[in-house]
Amino acid sequence: MSEAVKTRDPANSWADLLADGRLPRFALICLGVWLNAADSLVTATIMPNVGADLGGYAYFAWATAGFLVGAIMAGASAGRLSEQFGLRLATALAGAIMAVGCVMSALAPDITMFLAGRVVQGLGSGWISGFAMVAIALLFPERHLARVFAAVTFVWGVATVLGPLVGGLVVETADWRDVFWLFALQAAVFAVAAPFLLAGSAKGQGGPGIPWVQLGVLSVGVVSIAMANILDDLASAAGLVVAGFAVLALVIWIDGRAKVRLLPVTAGDLRTVVGAGYLAMFAMTAATMGFGIYGPPILQQLRGFSPLWAGYAIGSEAMAWTLAGIAVAGVTGAWDGRWIRIGAACLIASLVILTWAMADGPLAWVLIGGALMGVAFGFSFAFMTRRIMAALSDEDRAIGSSAVSAVRQTGAAAGAAISGVAANMAGFSHGLTEASARSAAIWVFASVVPIALVGAWAAFRMTRVAEET
Repeated sequence: MSEAVKTRDPANSWADLLADGRLPRFALICLGVWLNAADSLVTATIMPNVGADLGGYAYFAWATAGFLVGAIMAGASAGRLSEQFGLRLATALAGAIMAVGCVMSALAPDITMFLAGRVVQGLGSGWISGFAMVAIALLFPERHLARVFAAVTFVWGVATVLGPLVGGLVVETADWRDVFWLFALQAAVFAVAAPFLLAGSAKGQGGPGIPWVQLGVLSVGVVSIAMANILDDLASAAGLVVAGFAVLALVIWIDGRAKVRLLPVTAGDLRTVVGAGYLAMFAMTAATMGFGIYGPPILQQLRGFSPLWAGYAIGSEAMAWTLAGIAVAGVTGAWDGRWIRIGAACLIASLVILTWAMADGPLAWVLIGGALMGVAFGFSFAFMTRRIMAALSDEDRAIGSSAVSAVRQTGAAAGAAISGVAANMAGFSHGLTEASARSAAIWVFASVVPIALVGAWAAFRMTRVAEET
C-alpha cells in the first residue's frame, strides 16, 4: 500500500483518534500541557514587578528554577506513581497540588514564600506533565502518536506565547498576584475534571514501588545546580554546576543497578536511541532558558519595552515553535531524522544571533534569533519523542514516557541556573541597570553555546543510531 493511501486510512485519522472514549482523555492532556507550559513561563514578564514588590533581584532565575526543581522531582516519579495509584487519582491530586502552590505565590508576603509557592507549583505541574505522557503512551494506539504529539506541540506553543503575555497584560491592568489566582482556578478545574475525563483508565496495580534513592540523589544534583546562581564567586558557582552534573550522572549509574528503576534500562547508553535522545533533549532545553528568563527584563531596561511588549517579543520563540511543529507534523520516514538535525543546527544559530543582537543589535535580529530557537524545537521535539517512545520496551513504557518530561525539565533547571550564574556575574544580582542588562545580554547566551553543541551532537547521534538499527 502506498504512503498516500496510508495517510487516507480512516483508522489513522483525527476522527478515529477522538473515537472510542479517547476525546475526554485527549482534552485533559491538552489542558495539562497548557497548565504546565503557561505557568512555567508566566513569571518571564512579571518578575520585574515581583522584584520591586518583594525584593530579591538575585533570585530572578529561581522563579523558574524553583518551579523546575519541583517539576523534575514530580516528573521523574510520575511513571511509578501512575502504576501505584492509577492515572485518575494521581492526576487529580496533581491538579490540587498545583492549585495550592499558586495560592502560596498569590499570598506571598516576601520572596521566600513566593519561591516556595513556585516549587509547589512545579511539583503539581511536573506530575500533570508526567501523567500526560504516561496517558499518551498507555491510552493511545501507536498509529495516533504523530497526531497526538502534533496537538501537544500546538498547545505547548500557544501556551508559551500566551503565558508571558497573560503575565504582561495582568501586570499592566491589575496586580501581579492576580496571575497566580488565575492559574489556581484553572488547576482546581483540572483537578475536579480529571476523575471524570479519565474514566475507564486502569486502576493502580501497586507497581514495583518508588525509587526513593534515585529521587533523593536526583534532588541533590538539581538543587546543587540551581544553588549556583545565588553565589557571587564565579569559581564556587561553576564548581556547584559541575558537581551537580556529576550527581546527575550518578543517578543514572545507581538506577542501572537498582531493583526499582527510575529510568529505562538504556537511559544512560548513548549508543541507543533512548540514551542519545534523552541527552539531546536535556542539553537543547538547557540552552534555551536564558531567553525566556532574562530576555524580558533586558528588553524592558535597554529598549524601554513594557512588560506586555516584552512578552510579545519573547513570544517569537513560541510562535515559531508552533508554526514549525505544525509544518512538519505529517512527515514520516527519513525526513523525521533530517528535521531533528536541522532543528539542532537552528538552535546553535539562534544563540549566536542573540549573543550579538540582544544588547545593541537591530530588534529584527532579536526576533529572528528567538524565532530560530523556537523553530529548533518545532522541527525536532515531536520526532525525538516519537523515536524514544518507539524504542521503549513494554516494561519501560510508563517510566520511559514520563521521563521525557523529567529530562526536559531537568535540562530547563540546569539551563536556568547556568544562565543565572552568567547574569549574576555580569552584575544582575545587584539590580537591574543599563550596565548589568547590557552585560547579561551577551553572557546569558554565550555561556550556553557549549551545551547547545553537546545537544546537537546527541541529536545527530540519535538519528544515526535509528538509521543503523
